[in-house]
Amino acid sequence: MTSERPDPGPGPSPSSSPGPGAGSGDAGPDPDTRADSPADVRASDAEREQVAERLREAVAEGRLDLEEFDERLDATYKARTHGELVPLVRDLPAPGTATDVALVPSSGGGVSTWSDRIGKERATSKGAFAFWGGFGRKGTWTVGRKFTAVVLQAGGEIDLREARFEDRDVVIRCFTVMGGVHVTVPPDMDVEVRGFGFMGGFGEVGDAEVSPGSPRVIITGFALMGGVGVERKIRESEKRRLKEERKRQRLEKKDRKELD
Repeated sequence: MTSERPDPGPGPSPSSSPGPGAGSGDAGPDPDTRADSPADVRASDAEREQVAERLREAVAEGRLDLEEFDERLDATYKARTHGELVPLVRDLPAPGTATDVALVPSSGGGVSTWSDRIGKERATSKGAFAFWGGFGRKGTWTVGRKFTAVVLQAGGEIDLREARFEDRDVVIRCFTVMGGVHVTVPPDMDVEVRGFGFMGGFGEVGDAEVSPGSPRVIITGFALMGGVGVERKIRESEKRRLKEERKRQRLEKKDRKELD
């Protein structure tokens, strides 16, 4: 008589049962190879500096005011991860846009190279006059080949640090009577002062480090009981860069102390 084996019923086959001898494909995730979230990746010094440069460009374009710029810059150098850096530039144009390409730093710390600022535009101003008051020419403006300033018992300010030039050779004539004109130029600009004063005078202060391609600016004229002063000062963008560098050094020094 033949005996029948009972039906074991449905169930997992021995080959599919997990056990101590299971293959590597069934092993749990390896902590050493687990991928981190991009936001949690630690930021490098180079990446922090890239964000800081985008912030500098944004404030130069007027996209950020100085207060917001300082806040974001401080947060940039304190950031530890990508997730902390990304929000700081999320609302700013991406690098490589037409606006960003125009902001190419020059060797003199300016917004663009001299070749970009000479002979590209017609003059926006060829002269100024003030009587019992004052005038100002500053920021981004285009200087004519000849610019004439006349002040009578008044004052005037001519700032060429961010200016553009109709031609490489520029003559600025200043005539003052019981007044004065203050001319500000960057250290890398080629400037020659030739004016004459009676009971007044023309003067120049600051060290010159003329860079190749600079416009040639001649400042001449006559001062009666007044004066014309020419001062060499670094550009505002360079001031901000130096300020940021000092802030970054302070933060790095603070971090080193905390690690110690």
